[in-house]
Amino acid sequence: MPIANLAKPRFLSVLPKYQGMLLPVFTMSLILVILIPLPTSMMDLLLLINITLSGVVLMTVMYMNGPLEFSSFPSLLLGLTLFRLVLNTATTRLILTNGDAGRVIETFGGFVARGSLAVAIIIFAIIVIIQFVVITKGATRIAEVAARFTLDGMPGKQMAVDADLNAGVITDAEAKHRRAEITRESDFYGAMDGASKFVRGDAIAGIIITLINILGGIYVGLVQLDLEFSETLRRFTILTIGDGLVSQIPAFIVSVSAAMIVTRSASKKNLGDELLGQLTSQPVAMAVTAGFLMVLALTPLPKPPLVMLAASCAGIGYVLTKRTDAVQREAIAAKQKATPERVEKFLAPDPMELEVGYGLIQLVDRKQGGDLLDRITNLRRQIAQELGIVVPPIRIRDDVELQPNQFRVKLKGLEVGKGEVLPGHLLAIDAGAVTEKINGMETTEPAFGLPALWIDEEQRHEAEHRNYTAVEPSSVISTYLTEVIRRHADELLTRVEMNRLLDHLRERAAKLVEEVVPDVLKPGEVQRVLQALLHERVPIRDLEVILETIGDWAARTKDTEILAQYARNSLARTLCHQHKAEDGRIHCITLDPTIEELLAKNLDRSDHGTVLTMPPQLQTKIVDAIGQTVAKATPEAGGRPPVILCPPQIRAWLRKMIEVRLASVPVLSYNEIVTGFEVESHGMVVLTDEAEDL
Repeated sequence: MPIANLAKPRFLSVLPKYQGMLLPVFTMSLILVILIPLPTSMMDLLLLINITLSGVVLMTVMYMNGPLEFSSFPSLLLGLTLFRLVLNTATTRLILTNGDAGRVIETFGGFVARGSLAVAIIIFAIIVIIQFVVITKGATRIAEVAARFTLDGMPGKQMAVDADLNAGVITDAEAKHRRAEITRESDFYGAMDGASKFVRGDAIAGIIITLINILGGIYVGLVQLDLEFSETLRRFTILTIGDGLVSQIPAFIVSVSAAMIVTRSASKKNLGDELLGQLTSQPVAMAVTAGFLMVLALTPLPKPPLVMLAASCAGIGYVLTKRTDAVQREAIAAKQKATPERVEKFLAPDPMELEVGYGLIQLVDRKQGGDLLDRITNLRRQIAQELGIVVPPIRIRDDVELQPNQFRVKLKGLEVGKGEVLPGHLLAIDAGAVTEKINGMETTEPAFGLPALWIDEEQRHEAEHRNYTAVEPSSVISTYLTEVIRRHADELLTRVEMNRLLDHLRERAAKLVEEVVPDVLKPGEVQRVLQALLHERVPIRDLEVILETIGDWAARTKDTEILAQYARNSLARTLCHQHKAEDGRIHCITLDPTIEELLAKNLDRSDHGTVLTMPPQLQTKIVDAIGQTVAKATPEAGGRPPVILCPPQIRAWLRKMIEVRLASVPVLSYNEIVTGFEVESHGMVVLTDEAEDL
């Protein structure tokens, strides 16, 4: 009959249903054992169960691959300790009342004593000393050290997980799993630190209980039973020693298990395989040991066992040497037969890369105090909050082709920026408010092109006192990287990333996404609208409003530039908040009506789109005039470029004209200024008569 057709026993099918009640029932039963006298046969069974549980725990610890596989061990340790103490109480009652505690205790006491009370006391004392002084004390110390080092190393492990996540080595799910494992490990060793104190207390309690039992037995024998002193010692002391051995031997086994579990490291093998494999991993050690034993055989020590052991070690060393050579040959052969490296993996470049010279590795390595990885983590979070896109993992690698202190940013395998920093120094940036110059190495801040100096770290307070902004090298790199991401955010929004944004929006506004995509607009058209917004650094966090707006206007036009302009109008309040200064005002410059008229007159609109037909010379003159006006107004605007305000019909084309030379200057239309924001003008862009004649 097939095994699958055999009916399970009734108790096996019922047990899983009620297995959650076993532990509470067992705990309550322990209280009854303390209160109610048990027959000796029942006590024999409970004592043997105690020994069996201890053996099971020891074998489980030896065959597991890591401490966390037995994460319930601290609680089990407390349960077994309580069980032993309850049995000690029950056996004490039986010994002092009946002079009989069952065959188990009697057998232990008689077998160990061999008819001699002195032998029983000495053997018990030796076991107690080993248990208390060596095993318990050592396990307690190991648990304390393991808990301390685990808690101290917890932040570093978590930062390592963040670094792997930022570098794209692991996924979000793997990162969550590893963080949970780190937390479980710290909780486990913390619990073991506390549980080890119970083990130590159990050993002390066992000694005290044994002494009390001996004194109590003498009193009962002499006073209550009117026995001779020698008979009293023989009966009650041997029973007490047997009781102590029955409790101390399981306690000894559990203490050894506790010491093993806190000294175990994560491995793919059980303890037996791991120890045997490591002990036999060095054949030369066996050969040296064999030689040492042969030297000892020349002394008056017994020669036959020494020669036998030396021959055994030499034989094991020879076999291990042959096996190691065979394994190495197999590994070389397997490597030669290995399939060639797949070149297809080089077809997909990394979305973003940061390459550093060997002199900047210390900024990346946490062991050397580097914090660049943490800054990049914060950078990705900042960009997500600022622009509404998820920056892909930035892969960091060193490049010997770079100068020691250079760094380079790549986008999809192509360089988009490069800079240089000096580790161990600070970059003192002159933002226009410096009162007095400071000594240093002149340079230019790479992100915004501001004049700056490399200074020693001891000059920080002096530089800040003179209104310099002193930043660390890792901050310089992260700021530059942030600016590169802002400048190329539209390129980072791939079709895959755009679909992820839509999937995220679909979780809270499924009807809206179904209404617009793909019936009204195709995913590619939505992507181009979002890219047009990001190209001008317009946040797309409020994707719901953007999708509603372009969905409403898509019935009239499919021109993504026009749809992007409508989306900007719906985000007017966001734009005002984005460009307001620290004083709460929007600092701006305006265009002379003549320039506005020239731009509007040279826009050729058709069904295929809009084209600017203005002569290049005139465009250059206009951009030059805008640049001069922006330079004059920047100090008055708080040190940041003012906003250019213009009519909505020409806003997009004015932005295209100036984006090559004035990429950091925002351009807003009049209808993008909402009520509640104060606008302050710092000048008007005016053309000369010669430029107007063009």
